[in-house]
Amino acid sequence: MPNSSSISEFLLLAFADRWELRLLHFWLLLGIYLAALLGNGLIITAVACDPRLHTPMYFFLLNLALLDLGSISTTVPKSMANSLLDSRSISYSGCVAQVFFFVFLAGAEFSLLTVMSYDRYVAICKPLHYGTLLSSRACATTAAAAWGCGLLSAVLHAANTFSLPLCQSNAVNQFFCEIPQILKLSCSHSILREIWATAAVVSLASVFFVFILFSYVQIFRAVLRMPSEQGRHKAFSTCLPHLAVLSLFLSTAFFAYLKPPSISSPVSDLVVAVLYSVLPPTLNPLIYSMRNTELKVAPPRSHLLATS
Repeated sequence: MPNSSSISEFLLLAFADRWELRLLHFWLLLGIYLAALLGNGLIITAVACDPRLHTPMYFFLLNLALLDLGSISTTVPKSMANSLLDSRSISYSGCVAQVFFFVFLAGAEFSLLTVMSYDRYVAICKPLHYGTLLSSRACATTAAAAWGCGLLSAVLHAANTFSLPLCQSNAVNQFFCEIPQILKLSCSHSILREIWATAAVVSLASVFFVFILFSYVQIFRAVLRMPSEQGRHKAFSTCLPHLAVLSLFLSTAFFAYLKPPSISSPVSDLVVAVLYSVLPPTLNPLIYSMRNTELKVAPPRSHLLATS
């Protein structure tokens, strides 16, 4: 039986044996990848080039777009290349890099979504103090803290995952190096270290979740007390995109990593992995631009985003 020191590469999931199906898989992923690049790239361009969008909300949105670009670029291009080359292999160092960067970017995204809920809380519940509580320095500090949380999570998980001896095989039953699938290759008695690492990250995520929940309880209470129906509608419209993105991220990611083994199957694992790793980076720009009037009236480059 192989162990981690003797493995030089991993074998990823093969989608199809026929060339026509592999080509279809390539073009499908290419279309999704280009849509994600276009949507997130236009958001970055719009926020960077339009002075009217130089506000805390759009600063955090720019960071979210950067994280989404990095996240989908970590997983999809390798799967596309394997489809064209009729290969399943990924080097050991490449697999480590995929795990590290994916966990880093996903952890930073969850932390950033928590910060964005605080931004909405201050904007709606404490509008007179918005400029003070979310100054340029405060925004830069909180964004850096979000990226730092992702980095800490990535170091912790990557170190624990790849220090475990692999006793089964080198075949990862997923289209990218996903931690739950790699752990299935590990010796059962050695998995306790990863359980402790997961528990630490889940505990931190629970704190973030409670903070988000508290923020939105206060937001809804403040909105419901507004005398103007137009004011309530405007306040809710600024929160709905964030809530939609947050719900999509949490529901798919938590289910992927915390679902009971009894309901796990190759098909369900693949579907859930696509839902939390591919769809959010593609749909987030559309969700944020769909009803955003400020992006719609931005310069021509960002106007493309609102009409795409």
